[in-house]
Amino acid sequence: MITLYHCVSARSFRPLWVLEELNLPYELKMLPFPPRVQQKSYLEINPLGTVPTFFDDGMRMTESSAICQYLGTRYGDGILTVRPEEEDFGLFLNWVHFGEATLTFPQTLVLRYGRYEPDERKLPQVTDDYTRWFLSRLKAINAALVDREYLCASRFTVADVSVGYALMLAAYIGLADRFPTAVAQYWQRLSTRRAFLSALERQRAAALEQGVPVTPAPCA
Repeated sequence: MITLYHCVSARSFRPLWVLEELNLPYELKMLPFPPRVQQKSYLEINPLGTVPTFFDDGMRMTESSAICQYLGTRYGDGILTVRPEEEDFGLFLNWVHFGEATLTFPQTLVLRYGRYEPDERKLPQVTDDYTRWFLSRLKAINAALVDREYLCASRFTVADVSVGYALMLAAYIGLADRFPTAVAQYWQRLSTRRAFLSALERQRAAALEQGVPVTPAPCA
């Protein structure tokens, strides 16, 4: 049995999206944000208090992009991953990690020091610097999409999920109108996929059913 612990629109949205892409059965356990503060019992499941926490029977994982790769490799029959013998295998791995390490990390600083900290601890320079840092990294995506719809192997993969979540987060912050043209078109393709929309609805329905606020709380 697959179980995913999730906060609305947090990093755990990545594996939720992949679960919907693969049409796998799973249990979705919703948590208030931030779970390490709002639901202390969760620390018994994940001592860091972050999401996701993912279980596949007795196997436990906590890194969102790694969970996506795991699901695609174990259950996707090659549909959402790139095999080692394929030309784009290295490119695939690079984009999977790029989505988290290069694109999501700077936005966590923007959110923390621009929105979540008390006024006396907000740091406008950090917010401005890391907003520019993030936007400058979109040049790599824009260049990659000049002659293709998706990032690698001529098909949608979990690399697009990893990067796509970072764009989802940027849209939440209010940066979508600053996306380069190819990135904006790419985000439009991703955000209208059936599985993306069903993941949004699944988290909303589960949050309402489990008494968790539906307001997005990214980067838990």
